[in-house]
Amino acid sequence: MNGPRVPVPRTLRARLTLGLVVLLAVSCLIVGVATITALRGFLVGRLDQQLATEGGRFPASLEHEHRPDADNRTDTRGQAPRTFGARLVSGQVTAASVVQAQSFEPVPLTAADRQALASVRPDGHGHRLSLSALEEYRVMAVHGDDGDILITGLSLHPVEETLHRLELVELVVFGIVLAAAGTAAALWVRLTLRPLRRVVSTATRVAELPLAGGEVAMPERVPDTDPRTEVGQVGAALNRMLAHIEDALARRHASEERLRRFAADASHELRTPVAAVRGHAELALRSPAGLPEPVAHALGRIEAEAVRMSELVDDLLLLARLDTGRPLVSEPVDLTRLVLDATSDARVAGPDHRWELVLPEEPVVVRGDEHRLHQMVANLLANARTHTPPGTHVTVRVAGREDRAELEVEDDGPGVPPDIRAELFQRFVRASQSRSRAEGGTGLGLAIVDGVATAHGGHAELAGAPGRTTFRVTLPMKTDHPPAGLL
Repeated sequence: MNGPRVPVPRTLRARLTLGLVVLLAVSCLIVGVATITALRGFLVGRLDQQLATEGGRFPASLEHEHRPDADNRTDTRGQAPRTFGARLVSGQVTAASVVQAQSFEPVPLTAADRQALASVRPDGHGHRLSLSALEEYRVMAVHGDDGDILITGLSLHPVEETLHRLELVELVVFGIVLAAAGTAAALWVRLTLRPLRRVVSTATRVAELPLAGGEVAMPERVPDTDPRTEVGQVGAALNRMLAHIEDALARRHASEERLRRFAADASHELRTPVAAVRGHAELALRSPAGLPEPVAHALGRIEAEAVRMSELVDDLLLLARLDTGRPLVSEPVDLTRLVLDATSDARVAGPDHRWELVLPEEPVVVRGDEHRLHQMVANLLANARTHTPPGTHVTVRVAGREDRAELEVEDDGPGVPPDIRAELFQRFVRASQSRSRAEGGTGLGLAIVDGVATAHGGHAELAGAPGRTTFRVTLPMKTDHPPAGLL
């Protein structure tokens, strides 16, 4: 079973601050260990010097097996309190005492204690020794005049006490230093990374711009461009990138404007000749003199194609006008009644489909251009009729939800192929051959749906999956004081 994961800081500021504090903590630890080790060596060295100066005088006095009487309290020979002395003859401990106040007292020894004393080498160097009746001692053994071994020891308790006190002082001081250094490091890192935050702020504003279309005003450049710093190099590179993006967007916008003007101008110019061709074809078909059947068929085809061309020109002109952002007529529109009329027309145009209408009890009123909204609904129904086989069940729903109105056209046809779902509302995009078609299409119907919905402050989307396709249009509900205009 895995234990709880230690949270790891993710921001650069937190990592830099943590890194500085960790480095300082390691430095403090090294200084503390070095200080304690050096002081321990110094204090133990002082004990060894005292033991070397003392020699074996105190343990030599233990060779006389008598204790001083009450009036003789100078037998300690001026030894420091808790000084330990032991005398060994032929490896056997003959006496072992420790100085207490102005007298000395024998030390009870166990077999292990006697073995430990016998193992001390008489080399004139200090050794660490621990006896069961005493704390840790620093002892030194020398040869006596009578062929015996004299062991003198000083307690390590003062040394350990001094070291523990130093450890406590270092712990408190280093803790205060780390807390202060951590706070200062956080402030310093925050101040140092301020230019980087300005770079991030500029990049964020650029990322929030609507770069998909239209004229784009790039934000101000990054002010920090000092090439001697890493942040300045990043800022300079970002500024160069923004300049290239701004130039590319300006070129794209100019190209789009030229294309829109061309589409609008071409649509205007084509309306007259197309109408003339259609009129002459209709006039020729109504000739009382009669026409040969091949000529009448050809004129009928000319009239049909002229009608189709006229619809295409009207669609292109509408899209060009929507692209310019010109406001639509703004008036209350009963979306419920509009959908009811459009569905009735769809039943007549597609009697082989099963049409179902789901309407709310109360009218759903939106504000907009009734003619364009009717065209939007008609295009959705025509899309469901022409791109699904006969017998398809088409459900049209209208609902009012708080401050928005929703229109859904759902069918149980083959569905939209996944490879065109993302671009389905773009212009001249047609469904693949997997969806049967009763008649040809221009690929502009859904583009007009999306354009009209966007012009009314709403949006269009595709939902569902194969076997259940839903086109949903969301529009804002009617407001009291809407802006008005003409398309």
